[in-house]
Amino acid sequence: MTGELLFTVLVLAVGGERLAELRVSRRNAAWSLARGGVESGAGHYPVMVVLHTGLLLGALTEVWLRRPDVPVELAAPMLALALGAQALRWWCIATLGPRWNTRVIVVPGMPLVASGPYRWIRHPNYVAVVIEGFALPLVHAAWITAAVFTVANAFLMVVRIRAENRALEAAAGPPGAAP
Repeated sequence: MTGELLFTVLVLAVGGERLAELRVSRRNAAWSLARGGVESGAGHYPVMVVLHTGLLLGALTEVWLRRPDVPVELAAPMLALALGAQALRWWCIATLGPRWNTRVIVVPGMPLVASGPYRWIRHPNYVAVVIEGFALPLVHAAWITAAVFTVANAFLMVVRIRAENRALEAAAGPPGAAP
């Protein structure tokens, strides 16, 4: 039972982190909208919220109902990946500053960000989401949640990245560092 309790604390901490993200996102959305920002892809946003909430609730439910054996050879690297995903996510948030959002809101004419993790990959935040989506549940061997989230998230990411790419291409100025 100690393992389940520790995993619950971890998932609750990630849930708290999500609430912090939403506060930052709301503030940043207001900043973007005040500068003429345009939201794209709003239709998939509720699906994304349900999916990400389902990841946390599904992992907890699976762990408490199945009570799987958790080999340390699985738990330790998955915990490291889950924590690394959080670090990458906050690096993205810090790099984009007020332009980061959980919604797709782009201020027309602003140049694309080409610093931080965006030097190497166009959508590093989504790398963090993918890693967290399988790693967090697998910290406590919740493989069903990891598999279901990973497959559902793959479909959502196709829609989300297409919407974001279209919005960025339509609204962005020349490539360069963020102002």
